[in-house]
Amino acid sequence: MEKGYFDIIKRYSNYEIDWNSFRDKSIMISGVTGLVGRFFSDLIMEKNNTDNLNCTIVGLCRNLEKANQLFENYNGNKNLILVSQDVTEKINYNDRVDYVIHAASNTHPIQYATDPIGTIKTNVYGTNNLLEYSKEKNVEKFVLLSSFEVYGKVENKEKISENDFGVVDCTTPRSCYPESKRMSESLAIGYSTQEKVNVSIVRLSRVFGPTMMLSSSLATAQFIKNAINEEDIVLKSDGMQLYSYNYVGDAVTAILTVMLKGADKEAYNVSDEMYDLRLGEFAQLVSDYNNKSVVYDLPDEVEKKGFSNSTMTVLDSQKLKELGWKPLGNIKNDINDTINVLKLKN
Repeated sequence: MEKGYFDIIKRYSNYEIDWNSFRDKSIMISGVTGLVGRFFSDLIMEKNNTDNLNCTIVGLCRNLEKANQLFENYNGNKNLILVSQDVTEKINYNDRVDYVIHAASNTHPIQYATDPIGTIKTNVYGTNNLLEYSKEKNVEKFVLLSSFEVYGKVENKEKISENDFGVVDCTTPRSCYPESKRMSESLAIGYSTQEKVNVSIVRLSRVFGPTMMLSSSLATAQFIKNAINEEDIVLKSDGMQLYSYNYVGDAVTAILTVMLKGADKEAYNVSDEMYDLRLGEFAQLVSDYNNKSVVYDLPDEVEKKGFSNSTMTVLDSQKLKELGWKPLGNIKNDINDTINVLKLKN
């Protein structure tokens, strides 16, 4: 584990929650090699190391070789079990599981345009299979990682609460992501109502952090890549879109908080006022790392198909904060830490 990344994990391992509730438990997480899944797993493994938590991560992944490389520090550690599993198929893991987190999803805008079917199947089939598994195993909690995208285009709202919904045009290719996330949430509530699976939903904002892949077509990942390469940032809009962002460490502590305190059938926004920025402001904070510029350019037609047309998705996280959650850092330091760690890796 890279030193800078290890320092971040250590900082979040001091987050004030009831870690002892996870002692001797088993947590299954899909998408274990993803931005959120990896940070979550590394954090639990650090608590195992420092506090003898004995909490087992059962990480589901499509590419076992990639997973073994990412988690090579834990080779032979009994508390990390990596399972080759396509979540669109029946879940095959027979040992005890106490919690299930569905974090696997296509999250790259280009994927929405080029693989809408795969995006829908991962979200909907994957959610269904993991809910069915949760029912069979009688887990304590199923947590669905959802997205701000489910809200669609919300108008006349300064902040979006969990019950505010706007329009999603289901006839566009890009709708594959928000519509399938909406259906995933409906499935989760259905399993809670009909099959008595204890379900909570975590709606993340735009997540960034040191576990992100620079090959991602997400704007945040491309900005960070520009900074690492000491390049100007090219912005494919006027930059006035107002968004909520999540640092991955704060996203993970939100998930942990909801696992312990989240109510059945409830959804929770993850955001904080200091992470509410216009796209151009976020780009500027990244470009400031190298004293570079933000250059404005228009997207081509293929790129447009993958881009969100939302101009405002600022989330109200009061409901989550009432459970005791709060972010640990500030966005400027989080951006700089992300760049520093990823520079060492690339």
